[in-house]
Amino acid sequence: MAFNFFTKDMGIDLGTANTLIYIKDQGIVLNEPTVIAVDNRNGNVVATGAPAKEMIGKAPAVLSVVRPLKDGVISDFDMTAEMLKQFITRAVNEKKLSLRVVVGVPSGVTEVEKRAVEEVVRQMGAKEVYILDEPMAAAIGAGLDVDSSSASMVADIGGGTSDIAIVALGGIVTSTSLRYAGDRFNDAVLQYMRKKYGLLIGEKTAENLKIEIGCAIVDKDEKGKPILETAHASGRDAVSGLPKTIEVTNQDMEEALRESMDMVVDAIKGTIEKAPPEVAADIAEHGMVLSGGGGLIKNLDKLIEQKTGMEVSVAENAFEAVALGTGKSLEDVEKLKLYAKAKYR
Repeated sequence: MAFNFFTKDMGIDLGTANTLIYIKDQGIVLNEPTVIAVDNRNGNVVATGAPAKEMIGKAPAVLSVVRPLKDGVISDFDMTAEMLKQFITRAVNEKKLSLRVVVGVPSGVTEVEKRAVEEVVRQMGAKEVYILDEPMAAAIGAGLDVDSSSASMVADIGGGTSDIAIVALGGIVTSTSLRYAGDRFNDAVLQYMRKKYGLLIGEKTAENLKIEIGCAIVDKDEKGKPILETAHASGRDAVSGLPKTIEVTNQDMEEALRESMDMVVDAIKGTIEKAPPEVAADIAEHGMVLSGGGGLIKNLDKLIEQKTGMEVSVAENAFEAVALGTGKSLEDVEKLKLYAKAKYR
């Protein structure tokens, strides 16, 4: 008895903070936190994605809540495989399926790490697997002409890595992969709250503060006075040990994130310094594009403009750019094969 297997093109942004899945003709079909919760007594998966993230910092001892990727690479192979299996099953309904998959990974990962990613995806039944550097995927997803002889620059700031690259002629001319991004930004907020206010907060609260009022530069009104935004932070008082809620401003967040923002700016400057003069001239003319969740931090584009003199824009689909780029790259498999290999040509 013959079975008809359908080939489905899929793009995966396997991120430290979030996993996004793109399917051809359907767009982004899944966007979930890269988190899995397992029952320690029997090894059964209790939850994946958003429900599992809600358990962080609250789970009883019988449950392990795991973030299986750290700094953009797989730190727990088995948990990553199990989580991806759940996500792909959720994203695809057909059982008789042959998958052709492109996975976005940080530009600084090793060949061993790339093979680990490929192995996880092949375990899901993928017949063809292509590994694409995230900045290249982000550039494609943001609509940049990566095949042009005129160079383009993109900074993809995710949860685990900040990937900055200059692309031209279908390849990466030069790049920097900084294992310092959204998760470290959260840590910076957490440490700031402890030092300045004596308030112990959790990772989730720190992330919410970053998203709600986080900024690289505080906006000012016509008279030059800061335009304040506020949010409430709840946690435990470091001295009394009792619950405590305080009001936090965007000025606090600017201060908390200053060192982190400077690290990103320095990485961008360093990438330009490594580029050939003709390429740098293209960047001076066309500027650069920010993508990734970290690229959405308020006024980060303005800060980079101030520090570098370049024109900076935020991709319209910043959060989804890598996933969209992996999907779009499958429209021309021959070009994709070149993209997957072309680096520092």
